[in-house]
Amino acid sequence: MKLSASIVLYQTDLTPLKKVIDSYFACKSGALQLFLVDNSPTDMLKSVVTMYPDKEIHYIFNNENIGYGKAHNIAIKKSMEQGLPYHIVLNPDIVIQEGTLEKLTHYMNEHPEVGNIMPKIIYPDGQLQYLCKLLPSPIDLIFRRFIPFKKWRDKSNQKYELHSFRYDKKINIPNLSGCFMFLRTKALEKVGLFDENIFMYLEDIDLNRRIHRAYKTIFFPEAVVVHEYQKASYKNIKLLKAHIKSAIYYFNKYGWFFDKERKIVNAEVLKEIKQLS
Repeated sequence: MKLSASIVLYQTDLTPLKKVIDSYFACKSGALQLFLVDNSPTDMLKSVVTMYPDKEIHYIFNNENIGYGKAHNIAIKKSMEQGLPYHIVLNPDIVIQEGTLEKLTHYMNEHPEVGNIMPKIIYPDGQLQYLCKLLPSPIDLIFRRFIPFKKWRDKSNQKYELHSFRYDKKINIPNLSGCFMFLRTKALEKVGLFDENIFMYLEDIDLNRRIHRAYKTIFFPEAVVVHEYQKASYKNIKLLKAHIKSAIYYFNKYGWFFDKERKIVNAEVLKEIKQLS
């Protein structure tokens, strides 16, 4: 079986980029191809391809920053044109641990009802990243960042990130992180690709929500990925504005305080977590 993956670049640091490429090609489950889709102002990162002469790496230079989801869509469409069953969306700041792709491929082969699967995500020091989440409300994505009451903010965040779940069992989650998405292309044929109206941030929430309607979207703790999580929008005002703009688009699309689907789906997740505990 051939696996396909894509990484979107924007003036990306070569050191972490080489780490994710090396860890991806360390997989032994079949043939591998990788798309590097570059939104940078120049094509300087093209030189990465020459560092891997024996690997199937396709470099695509967009000559402008067209957005995160739109750039990944270019690669996903090429995978779908080849009739490949899966496509993996990768952040440039992760390291795939040994055996992860093999385990995920096997599980997806055995479970055609699954449209997206995410492994356990940890920090470089081994600490867990809480990246299984409920479908967000405006409080979760916008207002809590500006409310000064830390105790209330922490309590709200713990519920949104499902801290009551021990992250030790497989579970069907409506909101999985976009830092690593192992996607079934048949699911994407049914629900569509990344919403290109979202320039950056929340495109993963939107896509996983649409997949979750028709397929299971599974957290799979038996496989592990290391993620150098930056929370860039907390440090950069331009990225913060992009995050807020995406959130406004998302809630205009699905509903702000009145979102029946969100209420039903979140209640189902919390019920399942209670049963698992």
